Amino acid sequence: MGLSIGQVAERTGLSVHALRFYEKEGILARQVQRGPGGRRVYTQQDIDWLRMCIMLRMSGMPVPEIRRYTELVRQGDGNELQRLDILKEHQERVQQQMVQLQECMDLITYKVGKYEDYVNSIAAKAVGQ
Repeated sequence: MGLSIGQVAERTGLSVHALRFYEKEGILARQVQRGPGGRRVYTQQDIDWLRMCIMLRMSGMPVPEIRRYTELVRQGDGNELQRLDILKEHQERVQQQMVQLQECMDLITYKVGKYEDYVNSIAAKAVGQ
């Protein structure tokens, strides 16, 4: 059974506008089917693909790179090495981001601890007065 654009929006967390954008940008792995009256009809496969694209986008992969990956998938077998290269390059960028984010988290955790210690010491002094 097919799903409407509204149902797909609900299941993926994307807006209807974003779904149309992804379709226009060539990011869907296959052409979205049309039902009576020209309404888009999506499949579970479409949702699975969109979820992967959402994760790639959330992790910082640019839309043109997602489009390139999608084009390779559409072409079928024979370009797996190119797909692997795209994903490995992105994996490396994400790993670098994670290192940087961990450094940020370490600093924030340190500062939170300092402020908690300070606030607690003031509270202890106030109780002791």
